[in-house]
Amino acid sequence: MADADIKLDEAAPRDFPALRALIAARVPTLPRRLTQVATYALDHPDEIAFGTAASVAQDSGVQPSTLVRFSQALGYQGFTDLQDVFRARLRDRVPSYEERLKQLREHGGASTSGLLLQGFADAAERSVADLRVKLDPAVLDRAVDILAGADTIYLVGLRRSFPITSYMAYAMGKLNVRSVLVDGVAGLGAEQINFISPRDAVLAISFTPYASETVSLAHAARARQAKLVSITDSIFSPIASIADAWLEIVEADFEGFRSMAATMALAMTLTVAVAGRRGEK
Repeated sequence: MADADIKLDEAAPRDFPALRALIAARVPTLPRRLTQVATYALDHPDEIAFGTAASVAQDSGVQPSTLVRFSQALGYQGFTDLQDVFRARLRDRVPSYEERLKQLREHGGASTSGLLLQGFADAAERSVADLRVKLDPAVLDRAVDILAGADTIYLVGLRRSFPITSYMAYAMGKLNVRSVLVDGVAGLGAEQINFISPRDAVLAISFTPYASETVSLAHAARARQAKLVSITDSIFSPIASIADAWLEIVEADFEGFRSMAATMALAMTLTVAVAGRRGEK
């Protein structure tokens, strides 16, 4: 496909999630050099935000003029216009816990338990409602089939996701489903999945900002040819593209603190469904 065939009149996204979705949709139709830039942009968004046209072109292995053509293919005037969206992504980064508490105090909610309860309950309700609408039943069934067919289910979810995998380990034990909770204590996560085999499956859970050890362990399991089911928040998550089945959850937040309600509901669904499917067999 020639560069001249690229449409330049499409509305350009002004936020990073929309831009990321547009790039993913356009990649199959882009020329080879522009696809090369697209891949680099999604893999190295910080470099796009901070770099110059010359440095980005060098790192991505193209000419600076290719960056301009790529930007125009997405509807932007030029590379600088595209960079603004990547820079806005950094301004919209996940705030620290100190920043979240400061935001709560500014809104008068940090010391009012009733307001906190209302806010977190509302976020939980929005999360569960979104899960009902977006979850594909066919993908859910596929995930259950993978986990139910495994000899052993390895549960990998560190940092924020650890309460979910801990609950699943407890529930699976009660339901006589063989599982291993990979908790990474003493940095022994890799050793805990050392005996995983193609007959086993991993359930990996991670959300932005993704826990690096969860990502590493998921890749290690795939290298051993184990099946992988991922629960994550984006098709661009590092544990989505390598999964045999991935389930999308985007939890709502209250003043920067994200709910876990939808994730827990999905975890309970998977646990009970897997036990039921194994019982049928």
